[in-house]
Formats: sequence, structure tokens, C-alpha cells
Amino acid sequence: MAGAVEARLAELGLTLPDVVPPLAAYQPAVRSGVYVYTSGQLPMVDGQLAVTGKVGAEVTPDEAKELAGTCALNALAAVKSLVGDLDRIARVVKVTGFVASAVDFTGQPGVVNGASELLGAVLGDKGVHARSAVGVAVLPLDAPVEIELQVELTEA
Repeated sequence: MAGAVEARLAELGLTLPDVVPPLAAYQPAVRSGVYVYTSGQLPMVDGQLAVTGKVGAEVTPDEAKELAGTCALNALAAVKSLVGDLDRIARVVKVTGFVASAVDFTGQPGVVNGASELLGAVLGDKGVHARSAVGVAVLPLDAPVEIELQVELTEA
């Protein structure tokens, strides 16, 4: 049975995807005490990247912002795979966003807003977080954006 968070996703017209399988030797998420740390999540949909390239060149900032939301949704799926119920999230502590950027692109915070806004829409006040938005030369599979989360859980 879906909890309140998944009901909110449905209200927003979103579906929690299956966990994206790791591309290398790591786990999609790990738990330490009351914290869950996700690995960096790419904007994979049905096992594929819909868009590749650098933001500010082949990818527009608006496209990348939408892709950051997809990354955040994939990160929530990784959290759920570990703890079983997204209603266990007490709060999102930190979001780290990496944006594959053209040399002159400086709008990384606006791109990562796609993840922050999705988390706020889905989790309300529990989605308010600290954040870093970092421009990088290249990401795995030539993805335009990658997002990782740190979340705090409620006590079981």
C-alpha cells in the first residue's frame, strides 16, 4: 500500500520508477544510522538517457532543470528500495548536483533547482535542504546532470 509521499507523487502525475541499476561497483543507496546516502543518480528513464551533452551547448538549461527532477525521482526510488517506505523520510538534509557544463555556462544553481523544486513539491517542508550545485566537465555516459541525496529517517 502506498503511503502519503507516494500519494503526493500520484497527485503530481509522477510515478516512482524502478531503481536504476548501478553502472559500476557501488550500491544505489546505503544507510548509516538514521541517514540514507544515495549514489549519484542520472536522469535515466526506462534504462536510457533521453538527452546527453553539456548544458549551455547541446542541452538547454530548461531541459537540464527538468532532467534534474528526473534524477531526484530516481534518488527517491533508491531511498525507497533501502527503507521500504518514503514516509520514513524525516527530511532531506542535503542535495548535491553536478552539471556537465559548457565552458561559459554559469547557471548550475538554476539547473539543480529542478531537483530541489521536485523534492519540495513531493515532501513539503521535509524537502527543504542544504545544497551544492557544481559545474563539471563531463559526467558518466555524457549525462547532463547528476543528483545525490542525503536524507534523515524517522525512527522505525
